[in-house]
Amino acid sequence: MVNLMTEHEVSKQLNVSVASLRRWRLLGRGPRFLKVGSLVRYQAEELDAWLASLPTGGTATTVRPPS
Repeated sequence: MVNLMTEHEVSKQLNVSVASLRRWRLLGRGPRFLKVGSLVRYQAEELDAWLASLPTGGTATTVRPPS
């Protein structure tokens, strides 16, 4: 059985509002979701994959100590 998360659970995990999740869905952004009738649900694996696909900050270069 697949464990499905509600939009409220996802919003808490991502620290964003439910309205933001809904806006992302309308814009075709954000994590993939499932529709179960009129309900919106998220799979944890899809949420993890979406988070892993986001760009990260910083650089991959080594920081040089001051001369």
